[in-house]
Amino acid sequence: MNVKKFVAPTARDALHKVKEILGPDAIILSNRGLPGGGVEIMAVAQREMAALAPSPVPLKDVAPRIAPQSAPPAVAARPTDDDYTVSLSSQRAPAAVPKAFVPPAARTVAEAPVARPAAPSLASRPMPRIEEPAAPAARAEAEVVPASVMAEIRALRQIVEQHLAGFAFGETARSEPVKTEVLRQMLDTGFSPQLARDLLDGLPSDLDARQAQVWAKSAADRALRTLGSDHDIIERGGVFALVGPTGVGKTTTTAKLAARCVLRHGAAKLALVTTDGYRIGAHEQLRIYGRILGVSVHLVKDGDDLRQTLADLSHKHMVLVDTMGMSQRDRMVTEQIGMLADCGVQRLLLLSSTSRGDTMDDVVRAYNGPDLAGCILTKVDEAASLAPALDVVMRHQLKLHYISNGQRVPEDLHLPNRAYLLHRAFKDAPEASPHRFNGVEPGLVMANAGMAAVGGRRG
Repeated sequence: MNVKKFVAPTARDALHKVKEILGPDAIILSNRGLPGGGVEIMAVAQREMAALAPSPVPLKDVAPRIAPQSAPPAVAARPTDDDYTVSLSSQRAPAAVPKAFVPPAARTVAEAPVARPAAPSLASRPMPRIEEPAAPAARAEAEVVPASVMAEIRALRQIVEQHLAGFAFGETARSEPVKTEVLRQMLDTGFSPQLARDLLDGLPSDLDARQAQVWAKSAADRALRTLGSDHDIIERGGVFALVGPTGVGKTTTTAKLAARCVLRHGAAKLALVTTDGYRIGAHEQLRIYGRILGVSVHLVKDGDDLRQTLADLSHKHMVLVDTMGMSQRDRMVTEQIGMLADCGVQRLLLLSSTSRGDTMDDVVRAYNGPDLAGCILTKVDEAASLAPALDVVMRHQLKLHYISNGQRVPEDLHLPNRAYLLHRAFKDAPEASPHRFNGVEPGLVMANAGMAAVGGRRG
């Protein structure tokens, strides 16, 4: 007789294995719980058990006659489940079928449970049941943790981690007070926890508060990539498209760049192209700027039209393409990027300094690509702090070409002044500001940022 052993995490999984390998009429000889968790079942195929029985009556004919007709009502009323009909047990059933069977007519109701052979009674059901204590059922139910319990566990874990972060931040504040103060100032101004952590990673421990802030500004200055006057795109020329979400000032910035180019090279060296045929009056607005500057304005509808127009304008020193603004979550962003890349157009991404850092992160991720030449910060005059915008520029290693700080054309467009930008970014928040952190709140922010980073890596 070929007895097989099946081991699985739960009784249901073990029974699935029994049914798949030995069939639904398999005989369960024993089952027990393992010390380290899991269930072990010993089973044999029905055909091998039938081969051991000397009775001339086939087992398939015997099984119906020995069915537990006199079983107690509580047992008979139990619902059958093809997937889970055996409870855990440490008892072991007889390994062989008795040599003789007692006919049902010769047994009384009281004698039936005692005289009924174990193996045939197991074989009479698709998946046999061995009567066991009630404890294994509780074990099976405990294997599935409700979603509400898991949510409470996660909430408790977050609370514990936040408390530990508060303790750790308090300990850091006692051991490294200068570094902690600079970190608080950077978080107050709008820098992300990730960039603040990276910039202050190598901060010397022997500096005072003023020296530490100067050191942090120097680290930020090294991380900020800007283009000076010697690399001004107006001097180099080329074909550039201004892209970005709606409302960041693409058309106005296009007019500012056009005016700078006209002042240096003349109107004959410049051409304006617009792909924005969606907004009412968008083409007319750019045409008005072109009429004032004496520059030709061309409207294109698709990629083929843009390619032909650029071929006709190849003799120009500079061509500026004003594009249609669209949300960074719009599927048309990918189509726009592909169309400009196919035509050999370099893109300049416009970022509004008044946007949140996470919103600008989404914009950069959506518009990023190998043909992205850099970025332009707009609405600098409207932003309370430049820390979020510069934070995004530094973390994504974008080249900052220009900053725009007003609506005047072309006066309010400048090459980036690094000292001015970093001074605005590191300017501490007022004492009465509701956005200023108190106590261990910076530690909680750093802890949440660390948890989010770990979750992203796991995902």
